[in-house]
Amino acid sequence: MSLRVKPFGDCASTTTMANACPGLLWAILWFLALWLIGWPIGFFVAYLYVLLLPFAACIDAVKGVCDALLKVVQLPLTFAENMVHMKPCGG
Repeated sequence: MSLRVKPFGDCASTTTMANACPGLLWAILWFLALWLIGWPIGFFVAYLYVLLLPFAACIDAVKGVCDALLKVVQLPLTFAENMVHMKPCGG
């Protein structure tokens, strides 16, 4: 007896429970990474970004640092996009 499940994401229209969406596992892992890595790092670096941003108006070297910090602040966005698209980690 095999169980039939409804399609989700990139799954075929009819599939057995054993073959149901391996991408769902990746989405769960991305969600955990978002909670455990993305948000804590994003919040900490956002504090540094806001702290240094006013100095970027008068010190040119700080502009490059602020640009790099902004990319790290957007780390939770990257994790969330990978979660929604069920991308494999490292792929």
